[in-house]
Amino acid sequence: MALESPKYEYLNEKDTKEMLELFKGERTGFVLVGPKKWFFPYKYTIEGKGFYNFKARPDDTWVLSYPRSGTTWTQELIWLLSNDLDFNRARTEFLTERFPFFEFSMFNHSEVTRELIKMNEGDKDKVEFCKKIAEPGYEVLAKLPSKRFIKSHFPFSLLPNILDSGCKIVYVARNPKDVAVSWYYLNIGIKTQGYIGDFPTFWNYFQNNLTYWGPYWEHLKEAWANRNHPNVLFMFYEDMQHDFSKAIKEVAKFLGKTYTEEQLKEVADYLNVKNFRNNQMVNLSELNECGIITKGIFVRKGKSGGWQDIFTEELNAKADKWIEENLRGTDLIFPYFNNISNN
Repeated sequence: MALESPKYEYLNEKDTKEMLELFKGERTGFVLVGPKKWFFPYKYTIEGKGFYNFKARPDDTWVLSYPRSGTTWTQELIWLLSNDLDFNRARTEFLTERFPFFEFSMFNHSEVTRELIKMNEGDKDKVEFCKKIAEPGYEVLAKLPSKRFIKSHFPFSLLPNILDSGCKIVYVARNPKDVAVSWYYLNIGIKTQGYIGDFPTFWNYFQNNLTYWGPYWEHLKEAWANRNHPNVLFMFYEDMQHDFSKAIKEVAKFLGKTYTEEQLKEVADYLNVKNFRNNQMVNLSELNECGIITKGIFVRKGKSGGWQDIFTEELNAKADKWIEENLRGTDLIFPYFNNISNN
């Protein structure tokens, strides 16, 4: 029996008009979903019910996160540990094939898809790829055999079947300043978003819950509330960076896998950010080739504290106040974040 998906409302006319001028990847409008007002493109009105009713399987492995929280790094780590360290396959098959992005179709506006197909005329493989990524993810994944590896940025409340399915879920969190900076650069560089504004304007949208998959804090707090669930592993990107060897062992234990110290060192070397940034299998090079990613590279610096390069003193004070307000009354603490802030 299908669940009734959350009700949505359209974003007000003033904000819609302004945002359509700045976010060129969306051509129709935006919606606010459910009581928490999750922010999505208009296409949610078409595909949202399918995603909401998607059935997770007991042998699925999911990575959940707010965008730009170390998701790709975590995906590749989980895939390797789950697949007996099959480096040969990891080096020759795109991560997007091995670990599909559940709801990416929702961000491919039909007009953008047509533009991409026209742009790639004459190359059958690229045209087919542009069509494929616009297919509803719930239909594509339902056809895949087990075991499935699935990436999603949906919050727990928009995946109502996931916790009781028996599947494994790793949620990775990252401090909001670094998230926002990395999210800004991706919004500029990817055609599905096509942002043409500056960072302070983007930060205002982020802080006011008007970037995709927001509100950021509700996303994070839902995951934090589920952190002690036996099938959930909650990780901080900052912890992973600080002691990656420890993080690898923690993930391996959660997945029920055992490896030698030598094998774990091989994993750590393979996933070292210097190697990872140049790995075409994880860096969405296939999206670059088709013109979907138009600027920069998908995997950026992979470090904490990069926000300091772009935040003004005034914006930083504003962000600190917002962070303090949203952490008040919680036991959620970003590891090593204060050390970074005080440098």
